[in-house]
Amino acid sequence: MKSLELIVEKTMYASRWLLAPIYVGLSLAVFALGIKFFQELIHIFEHVFTMKESDLILTVLTLIDMSLVGSLIVMVMFSSYESFVSKIDLNEDTDKLDWLGKLDANTLKLKVAASIVAISSIHLLRIFMKAESIENDKLMWYTLIHITFVVSALLLAVLDKIAFQKH
Repeated sequence: MKSLELIVEKTMYASRWLLAPIYVGLSLAVFALGIKFFQELIHIFEHVFTMKESDLILTVLTLIDMSLVGSLIVMVMFSSYESFVSKIDLNEDTDKLDWLGKLDANTLKLKVAASIVAISSIHLLRIFMKAESIENDKLMWYTLIHITFVVSALLLAVLDKIAFQKH
């Protein structure tokens, strides 16, 4: 019976490696996002002299949005890999990200929530820049959804603080 328990436990523990291909897939998503980023950047330079200022600003906000999403993917990919699969072994002469190995699951959740709020803020700003062409009820829903993200992130931070507060 003890050997069956040991086999089950070792199998469950080894199954964490099933997450590794998912993190590799996330790195491919960052690569795809990079392609799209440079496609938009080339588009800016092709039309910079004929573009309206508001269109330029909207396109730059799109680039910022993509960089935030890319950063979020990298943060989730590395910290989740280290938390759930294996430590990342780097040579001492290799540049190491300061936060690598320091983000636990709760900190990662807070960073993801904050990133979602930042991404939503940029999206909402893009919508407000062309508010005259959007129906009022849609503007209201966009704003309510954004407020929901903000409140959720704040509540998550408060709950995290309460859960880990020293008594």
